[in-house]
Amino acid sequence: MATATTNDEEYDRAKAVKHFDDSKIGVKGLVDSGITTIPRFFVHPPEILSDLKPGSALGSEPDFIPAIDLAGVESDHRRAVIVEQIRRASSTLGFFQIVNHGVPLGVLDRTMASIKGFYEQPTDIKAQLYRREMVTGVSYFSNLDLYHSKAASWRDTLQVRLGPKVVDEDQIPEIFKEELIEWDREIKRMGELLVGLLCEGLGVEAKRLKEMTCLEGRVMVGHYYPHCPQPDLTVGLAYHTDPGVLTVVQQDHIGGLQVKYGGGYVDVKPIPGALVVNIGDLLQIISNEEYKSAEHRVLANPKNEARVSMALFFNPGNEEDLYGPLPELTSPEKPAIYRQFTLTDFMTRFFGKELGGKSLSSYFKL
Repeated sequence: MATATTNDEEYDRAKAVKHFDDSKIGVKGLVDSGITTIPRFFVHPPEILSDLKPGSALGSEPDFIPAIDLAGVESDHRRAVIVEQIRRASSTLGFFQIVNHGVPLGVLDRTMASIKGFYEQPTDIKAQLYRREMVTGVSYFSNLDLYHSKAASWRDTLQVRLGPKVVDEDQIPEIFKEELIEWDREIKRMGELLVGLLCEGLGVEAKRLKEMTCLEGRVMVGHYYPHCPQPDLTVGLAYHTDPGVLTVVQQDHIGGLQVKYGGGYVDVKPIPGALVVNIGDLLQIISNEEYKSAEHRVLANPKNEARVSMALFFNPGNEEDLYGPLPELTSPEKPAIYRQFTLTDFMTRFFGKELGGKSLSSYFKL
């Protein structure tokens, strides 16, 4: 295993982190500077590094994470089959891929290219958006939990708030504005179909989650994972669960996304044109654990070509409403596993913790 440069007597981690953040160059800027060893605050502890490998015995199965074909979803017979496939994947793995989802491949390709184009602009142009607050609805930064985590991860991030309070279009950079607006419209439509199918899998009304505003809170996150000179010392994205209702991910061909299953991790192998769907903590709670929110991570990118991914996070739009297990899914035989809470409380706890920590769902258990 490679070693990173260290000097315990002189090293001031807080100072090094702040210097990196203040530089506004991001991880890509470090790579562009020609570094061959990663800064020490990116080095993860041995217990995290010990199982970093590109797959496992489970990961060698090409269809371990199922790819569900949505073609014919409007016909009764096909819909019943699709609902059962989604229910099974959501209750066991918490992850699945979808094909023939109705989102034009041209929209996916153009938007991904435009997000990559944003990152490959000169640093001084990107630096104008470098901030940790979402005051304008658009922010670019490296590591959401940079100041909270034990170690930083090898990636940069772009965030755009798309609902319920929609970002002013004037705040969206021209390089991806048109593409993102079209992408959001298509992914939102497809997300509405997905939550309906998930509801049917639970045996509740197809519009139940939509009526709870679970599609209204939307944030697009675009991650950029440049080449890492020491990929065995860090990760691209630390293991975590997503806090919200549902996440729809578009990944490129590079790979690196892994899901925890049993005692190890399995690869979510890229499929051209497919979208990855995963259950969030909030849906695990709302479903009273009929559906599972799975831990996942992204390996540091060893390839010379950057890895790019985009995700749309679906959350409720009403922050002060109470959320908890649906009454329809509780009974004397299966009482509610979680207490009720507001979305504000839920998200405050998420953003106040290290990303690679325990799922939020455990905190709200009765």
